[in-house]
Amino acid sequence: MGSLSIWHWIVVIAVVLLLFGRGKISDLMGDVAQGIKAFKKGMQDDSKEAEKPAEPVKTIDHNSAPAPTAARTDVGSKAV
Repeated sequence: MGSLSIWHWIVVIAVVLLLFGRGKISDLMGDVAQGIKAFKKGMQDDSKEAEKPAEPVKTIDHNSAPAPTAARTDVGSKAV
């Protein structure tokens, strides 16, 4: 009782074709195919970008000796 027979599927397909028509369904399938092609092209573009050699790492030169700073006594908690 829970499964659909072949006649149920034929009726469902006939109703869908009557509601949407052949033209709308073929247009929809064409749009889906274009979307899949665009997705695949985007994935290929991403993999090509990943294969490019990376730019050399840029470093920032800094002084090795830190500048002397005055000790602050007003910071921190007071010892009890």
